[in-house]
Amino acid sequence: MHYIIIAKDYEDRDALNRRMKAREEHIALSDKMIIEGKALYGVALLGIEGNMNGSVYIVDFPSRKDLDEWLNKEPYVVGKVWEKIDIFPCKVGLSFIK
Repeated sequence: MHYIIIAKDYEDRDALNRRMKAREEHIALSDKMIIEGKALYGVALLGIEGNMNGSVYIVDFPSRKDLDEWLNKEPYVVGKVWEKIDIFPCKVGLSFIK
């Protein structure tokens, strides 16, 4: 099942520092998910000043339970980077799947 994840970062003064601290581990996990076929696409959202302040992912997991298991160890969740996470089931067109 495909899902779109839209995650907004916390807005406190230390939010960007927490993001940057967790970023290397987040990217390493994302790279692993791409190899496993679980992550199709991911982007950082930018605020007016150009700073990262959220993320959008399109992922593929067998079930919502599997997605939640990934979220429980995602560095941006564990590191208190993402404050609000919206998850929407979706259908990705075949031409976008590698």
